[in-house]
Amino acid sequence: MNAQNLNAPSAYFMAEVSEKEETHTLSVLVDNEPGVLARVIGLFSGRGYNIDSLTVSETEHEKHLSRITIVTTGTPQVIEQIRHQLERLVPVHRVTDLTVEAHNQNQDKPLERELALVKVAGLGEKRLEALRLADAFRATVIDATTEHFVFEITGRTNKVEQFISIMGPLGLIEVSRTGVAALQRGAQAL
Repeated sequence: MNAQNLNAPSAYFMAEVSEKEETHTLSVLVDNEPGVLARVIGLFSGRGYNIDSLTVSETEHEKHLSRITIVTTGTPQVIEQIRHQLERLVPVHRVTDLTVEAHNQNQDKPLERELALVKVAGLGEKRLEALRLADAFRATVIDATTEHFVFEITGRTNKVEQFISIMGPLGLIEVSRTGVAALQRGAQAL
């Protein structure tokens, strides 16, 4: 065997290996019928793709349409593959990569918000500090006793995560999060 052939690159490894993983927000408009969410999730799990955040809700009752918002991470090639595979699912009407749309229209990132309920228990100084920080983050007290608070906070994911992390040493007990809800900026609809 020729030594030069051993060093020749394989066609499988000629693609750029240096592609960085990116986080993208996908908006998927689907028929609101049983099994649709399972099919979408199955597409991700069957191919080893991870979902960082997932929200689903009926958005057009008369048309029986639901919107699935998925935040996922991958190389641009993987994100494009996910988008194309979602488009091929039968109950899917439209798939929009909100991250790419914003970039193509020279806009900021899509509008994204998440809601979290954060339960914190504490007494004395820790209790006062939790209240002070909640006020700074514009979190609302929605339940309180002499031993605990439940805060409601809404904002971008990094704001919610920051609030949760600073509540840790102050007596964080439990967290419930909705996942990301997102819309593209501008006058056009999905």
